[in-house]
Amino acid sequence: MKCPFCKQDKLRVINSRATADGTSIKRRRQCENCKRRFTTYERIEGSLLRIVKKDGSRQDFNRQKILSGLLKACEKRPVSADALETLIDEVEQDVHKRFDREAPAYVVGELVMDKLRNLDPVAYIRFASVYREFKDVSDFVEEVQPILEESGGGKEESEA
Repeated sequence: MKCPFCKQDKLRVINSRATADGTSIKRRRQCENCKRRFTTYERIEGSLLRIVKKDGSRQDFNRQKILSGLLKACEKRPVSADALETLIDEVEQDVHKRFDREAPAYVVGELVMDKLRNLDPVAYIRFASVYREFKDVSDFVEEVQPILEESGGGKEESEA
């Protein structure tokens, strides 16, 4: 393994612990060269899960692809990288529980959105707008309305 900042391979582990769900090990590492710190995760490589796309094509389950979409949705939002990793872990576990080898892409997308909605409603709307391919403002209103009703109309926050 190499430092993601300076690309040197002299690293040391500062802290190592199992994640809350016990499916991976989180390690804090420090580069001996540039002294910068970063986090790595070690996971047991399970059975290969394939995702069946809308067009019938198949791809390997890709945590990085989900993380990329989540990072865009959570840009400038108070959501930690650890919270996103946990969300993806939960989605992956749910998919593995429900499907043996192949899962429809829409199931993965809906699981991500369900968990993101509880984590950050604004990020959820951003993610949903891309995932569900909103065509106009009415699509946004339709998606936001249930969230506003749950939160009492959002009036508490708009008075600031």
